[in-house]
This record gives sequence, C-alpha cells and structure tokens, in this order.
Amino acid sequence: MAGHGHDHREPLTDEEFRELFEQPSWEERYGAKDDLWSGNPNPQLVAEASGLAPGRALDVGCGEGGDAIWLAQQKWQVAALDFSVLGLARAAAHAENEAVAHRIEWLHADVRKDDLGSDYDLVTSQFLHQPDGGMVEVTRRLAETVAPGGTLLVVGHHPEDAETGLRWRMNDAMFTPDDLVPALDPEAWTVLAEVRERSVEGPDRQPVTVRDSVIRATRR
Repeated sequence: MAGHGHDHREPLTDEEFRELFEQPSWEERYGAKDDLWSGNPNPQLVAEASGLAPGRALDVGCGEGGDAIWLAQQKWQVAALDFSVLGLARAAAHAENEAVAHRIEWLHADVRKDDLGSDYDLVTSQFLHQPDGGMVEVTRRLAETVAPGGTLLVVGHHPEDAETGLRWRMNDAMFTPDDLVPALDPEAWTVLAEVRERSVEGPDRQPVTVRDSVIRATRR
C-alpha cells in the first residue's frame, strides 16, 4: 500500500496515477519480482520504537513484513496489515523463517475502509502514500486505533524528494509533516512533526540525501 518509486517513465493520466495506489497494481508489482523490499526495518521505526516498552502494535502497509518482523523480534505482539495478498504471503513466509510467526497476525485489509482494531500501544505507517491528500484521512483513521498513552508513527517521502529524481512520479502523493498535523486533535495528542534527512544509495550507487516526513504523536 505504500507508494515508493516506480520504474516507468512515460507520462501518466490522473486515473493511471491513482491506480498505482490500488490493490491490482501492488499484486502486479509483487508478482514481477521475488523480493520487492530489502527486508530491513525502516530506520525511523527503529529510531522511535527502540525506546518503547513492547505491547500491541499495528503495522499498516506491512508489505513483505520487514517492520513487523523487527517489532516481533523486539517482543511486540503485532497485527500486520496490507491489501496485497502476495505481499502478505511473502511476509508470513519471512516471519516463519525468522521464528517470530507466533507474534504476528497477518490482516488482509484496506486501511481506507476496513476495520483496523483498537487499543494499540504503537501504530506505525511507514511510507504509505495516497494521492489527492488522502493521507490526512488515513492518519485520522490510524489515530482512532491508538490506546491512551500509545504512540502513532507516520513516516513518508517529503515532496522535496522529487528533486532527487528517485521518486518524481509520486509528487502528488508525497506529504510534509505539517500536511498531516490537522488530522490530530491537539487536545488529545502531543505531536512531534519534523523532516529528517538520511543518505540512501542512488541508481548509480552514488549517495543521495532524502528527506523523511515524520509524525510522532502520543495520545494523552
């Protein structure tokens, strides 16, 4: 359910762009490659969750399970959600290989409309993107699932990443931290919203600086 860089370079119509964020597009992507992601946990999740006491976590847009597996290894009980059948099957196999399958429940669901559960101590969404400003409503829905005292962590590609050439087709789906703040009631949440830079490897193995939009919110 995330919207990372895409390989096609031809111009897209608005309808074709929106279709990139739907289940059939993701089934096609997973079906075209044995391993779409590295299997490593996302760095902002590691940075933010390492200091939290393990409890119940919801990993939204879990993909091939890298984050869910890492959380399970840290003793979290994880509900890992995605709308890709192929992605979930691959994630479950990876969890079996890492001997943490007993700590993870795999949920085939769409974060935009399906029941997500409630009372999670940590809700994490790493690089889940939606067109047309849709991440504001997604963030609002995720916030409803967090237990009092729990943490909401939403991370995505900052619009300035378009300048790197790595994610130029995603411009309309990227977001700044401030874009998502209105989804959270200031009387109910303590919110940290910031942009964090990190270095990644570009297509020619050159270092490229990218910017992550990070929202970390604690429910009062």
